Amino acid sequence: MTVLAHRTAANDAVTRDALAVLQPGFEGTTAPAWLLRQVGEGLTAVGLFGRNIASPEQLAALTAQLRAERDDVLVAIDEEGGDVTRLEVRGGSSFPGNLALGAVDDTGLTRDVARELGRRLAACGVNLNWAPSADVNSNPDNPVIGVRSFGADTRLTARHTAAYVEGLQAAGVAACTKHFPGHGDTNVDSHHALPRIDVDLDTLHARELVPFRAAIAAGTKAVMSAHILVPSLDPTRPATLSPQILTGLLRKELGYEGLIVTDGMEMNAIAGTYGIERGSVLAIAAGADAICVGGGLADEATVLRLRDALVAAVREGTLPEDRLAEAAARVRSLAEWTRRVRPDARQEGSGASGIGLTAARRALTVTGVRTPVAAPPYVATLTPVANIAVGDETPWGVAAQLAALMPGTASGTYPQGAVAGEVLAAAGGRTVVAVVRDAHRHPWMTEALDALVAARPDTVVVEMGLPRAEPRGALHIATHGASRVCGRAAAEVIAGA
Repeated sequence: MTVLAHRTAANDAVTRDALAVLQPGFEGTTAPAWLLRQVGEGLTAVGLFGRNIASPEQLAALTAQLRAERDDVLVAIDEEGGDVTRLEVRGGSSFPGNLALGAVDDTGLTRDVARELGRRLAACGVNLNWAPSADVNSNPDNPVIGVRSFGADTRLTARHTAAYVEGLQAAGVAACTKHFPGHGDTNVDSHHALPRIDVDLDTLHARELVPFRAAIAAGTKAVMSAHILVPSLDPTRPATLSPQILTGLLRKELGYEGLIVTDGMEMNAIAGTYGIERGSVLAIAAGADAICVGGGLADEATVLRLRDALVAAVREGTLPEDRLAEAAARVRSLAEWTRRVRPDARQEGSGASGIGLTAARRALTVTGVRTPVAAPPYVATLTPVANIAVGDETPWGVAAQLAALMPGTASGTYPQGAVAGEVLAAAGGRTVVAVVRDAHRHPWMTEALDALVAARPDTVVVEMGLPRAEPRGALHIATHGASRVCGRAAAEVIAGA
């Protein structure tokens, strides 16, 4: 081989490796020509979001399109169940989320729920799930984790994280445990800014890291980094960009050998401080193996910008070529694992198709007199500002579920600033069912609830977020999540079904 040919081959290898470490998104419910072209040229993973999914049949056709270009392509999705669903983004999830499973505290149930969710993903051709959240939700005012966590108890979170990983991967879908080294003790959403966790190393090891150790022991195929600053580990760089955290702590100290994936690089904690090109280079250099991007940036130009930034960094010597090659090799290794364990898409359901509703029913905490509402009520949903991680396109609440059980049920939605008088005027003489989400974080909600209960002692309150506020009303139901089945479970109690 001539020197020129050798250099060309090396450059081609670097370019393929740079493509292999990217996990981009795209617009539409079919694969665009540019995406298929990039998959053919070396792109090894694609990320799906709610905008890409219309039905299981359409999703299966989409993943088949991608696999026609590359048989072992990783098709990733952010499907936590519960409040964060992409498979059922338009109607709400058939599964409760982590907090509900933690409230039940039956690891066998958690394992079965994760396996059934994984079975549905695999049947649609999805083989990498950016879940579960292993964050210990130690800060009840956390704006981005909340019900996505199994709870505030470290040991409980650890055992359910392990069970979830085992269940999901038993279905042939790789788990991606997140958000390392733990996002539970934050009060800032990393979609908007850079959160900071000021805890000492002893606390970190005794609390945040325990569920990740459990996930590693359970064989999690991937771990997702968090865009958070932890000064006790690295005083200058967020975890996603920190060699001390990704290589020193996760690889060397915890002994993790699988794929490390970044959280979305377009999130403002990275994009607003480092920029996605520089941030991606720093992340790979720090020890990450895959760059998640595409939640808000979903075009070929983004893929080419990031590919070229990685290639340029190798050529300039700021990113070692062997580090990029190592990262790409881990991506390809996981892709090969998913190809080997790919289940038969024709497999029948596991017999657990109703397990989500069963779990949601078991997760309810009911306070007060459990007397069914006698006549169709008025459902007032007090809505906080939508969480970006959850998205605002997925419906939540109990109104639709209660109307199905009690025809004639009326309802209204009340944004921040609503007062009890508005609700009472709309309700007329009907019993009021007030539905809230994280009432403890929103003073206007608690004020409205207090006024409603004072005026109408028969008011029913349904808390679909973190149940931290004092129970109110003649009947108070905590669902530990806002998925469709959580709403159904609460509606059954209200209607006496």
